[in-house]
Amino acid sequence: MTTGTTDTDSRTHPSASDPGRTTRVDLWFDPACPFAWITSRWIREVALHRRLDVRFRLMSLYVLNEERELPDWYRTLVDNSLALNRICAAAAQEHGEEILAGLYTELGHRIHDGGDKEYRAVARQALAALDLPAGLLAAADTEAHDAWLRGSHASCADAVGDDVGTPALRIDGVAYFGPVLQSIPRGEEAARLFDAVRTLAGFPDFFELKRPRSGRLRFD
Repeated sequence: MTTGTTDTDSRTHPSASDPGRTTRVDLWFDPACPFAWITSRWIREVALHRRLDVRFRLMSLYVLNEERELPDWYRTLVDNSLALNRICAAAAQEHGEEILAGLYTELGHRIHDGGDKEYRAVARQALAALDLPAGLLAAADTEAHDAWLRGSHASCADAVGDDVGTPALRIDGVAYFGPVLQSIPRGEEAARLFDAVRTLAGFPDFFELKRPRSGRLRFD
């Protein structure tokens, strides 16, 4: 991955005509969301084959759904996710937003690949793996970093609009909810899929593509 690029207006140049150029990608995630995890691992795979400047940014299922009626099982997941959101927000505020990429990887491997839903224990392990202070865990039970968290979430809503969800992806300044995948593309297949998404992002009048979902999630 490369760093140091700025947002560009994708209407001013062809999105996929120069696959060797560096593409700015912002990915908003909630660490509890399995779909965000799959999309994030796809983007990491793409970065092995295309020049990307990837920024991981935080959004919150809790903030997104705090005024919505939800099934009991989903309300439990959403409420429990707030602890992770707050810990990630504290880490970003105190150690820089670039820490989110590694922290998300450590959390996601345990939560999604490993199936461990004990979020606080997972967070403790993830912080230790990155030599981050265990004191960040205390953020889970305070509102000290909620303003930052809500601001990061709002940046996603501002980019995507009313259809905000997780994952949300911005490619060269053009943002969408999605793509939603249920497995992780690998190798050149991952790169080709990214080229297709980048091409769609470069067409100013494209806004939606959807089909019914079937099958199960796969994290391998």
